[in-house]
Amino acid sequence: MEFTELADYSIPAGILTEWLPCAAEDAWRQDPRPASYIHEAHLRRSADPRTGQGRESWLGTAFEIAGPLDPEVFGRALQRWIDRHEPLRSQATFASKGNPGSALIRRTAPPGKVAVRRVQHDPADSATIRTLLHSLYDDYTTPQLWPAYVFATLTHESAHSHGESGGQSERDADRAFTVFFGADHSIIDGYSIVLVAHEITALYEEERTGRPADLFPVGSYIDFGASERANASDLDVNHEAVRIWRTTLQESGGVIPEFPLPIGRRTTRTSPQARLSERWFDSEDATRFSERCRDADAGFFSGVLACFAQATTDLTDAGHFRTVVPSHTRTGPMWAGSLGWFVGLRPIDLNLGGSPGFVTLASRSARELHRTRASARIPFDRVAELLGVPIRPRFLVSYMDVRFVPMAAQWPETNARALRSRSYTHDVYVWINRTPEGINVSARFPDNPEATTNVPRFLERVRLLMDRLNTSGPWAPDLEHAGLPATGQ
Repeated sequence: MEFTELADYSIPAGILTEWLPCAAEDAWRQDPRPASYIHEAHLRRSADPRTGQGRESWLGTAFEIAGPLDPEVFGRALQRWIDRHEPLRSQATFASKGNPGSALIRRTAPPGKVAVRRVQHDPADSATIRTLLHSLYDDYTTPQLWPAYVFATLTHESAHSHGESGGQSERDADRAFTVFFGADHSIIDGYSIVLVAHEITALYEEERTGRPADLFPVGSYIDFGASERANASDLDVNHEAVRIWRTTLQESGGVIPEFPLPIGRRTTRTSPQARLSERWFDSEDATRFSERCRDADAGFFSGVLACFAQATTDLTDAGHFRTVVPSHTRTGPMWAGSLGWFVGLRPIDLNLGGSPGFVTLASRSARELHRTRASARIPFDRVAELLGVPIRPRFLVSYMDVRFVPMAAQWPETNARALRSRSYTHDVYVWINRTPEGINVSARFPDNPEATTNVPRFLERVRLLMDRLNTSGPWAPDLEHAGLPATGQ
């Protein structure tokens, strides 16, 4: 599934319907379970105007369901999905309203207490619908309010242009409607979002046809967060995860790793970041790259990081390649299908000395991923508390293999996409996703002349290195004689 922004998703003309979760005041119960470390930190940062991080921070998805929309059936499917995932029925807020320094309190509604209200708009063109969706996502995914998520459906204009007569015709059977979902990052992560299309489609079809959805039971992220907090409460500065981050900060001059090339000066300007989204490999090329990595006794992501490291050597005089990579914290089968922010961070530091080739760099990457695995298991906001230094990624490289997610093979035909909100930070984030179709790469970076030149330039070098590995095998240190274009350095 390609990760992109709503602005890049194809939206036809039609009728947009909002599906807004609601619950009576007496449905809520006081809940003693604390927020996870990452959830609490997100709430405090987004509520504090001094951090500059109060803008949109949502993830979402869009996908099509075959056949005409049956509103009553779809409403029941949404209610069942909300009952399935407890974070959609819970809210953590500040004990002192509007004071991000106060304690957090939680309220949770039991299953069956959240209804979904339907608001239908008039027929509109695609530009108007896109504007409505942007406003809907931005307004309803605020972490300080419940619900911090929203649904919408779009019945396409072609579905209304032939009239509504009698029974269902063959043309009716060919119709599809688009489902949009968005949620604040505090209750959903990148892996969670690729599960949504399958689950909602399966529940809708069960309600419509009686065919069992066969969804596996899931645990509650609220339970996960409470357990995580309890387990991390006794950590001290001598824990391995803290030592890893302390060493990273010491060796990188006291700052979180930054992008290897210049990306302009940090400013207070709050304009949306620039972005790119590209297909680098098809499935056959992705398999070949994986085989090349395996021949070097390294995993797929280790091979990717080796190419990032070599690009750093080619384009800079740096002696190290440094970045931060996210890792999931879904440690058991009960969390596999849960909605939540199951993400840890680990710093990566690859020594570029000795003019290494691919095999050496891939081996170093594999060892580094193994060395830093403990740092991904401990909440990085807890580590930041112990070190007294905020840990906010400035250069992040993410890798997800989602080939085996339910319904992944149908993503192209259902026009399924993962969506991200606009971003306003002076950071560089790169997402590499392996899907049944191949390798998709997307990135966000500052919208200034230096960054919009250097980030695509760097990523193109990485792509060339990956492609060179596929076509000619492991490259040696002297790439200028291995058929790659000169760097110009």
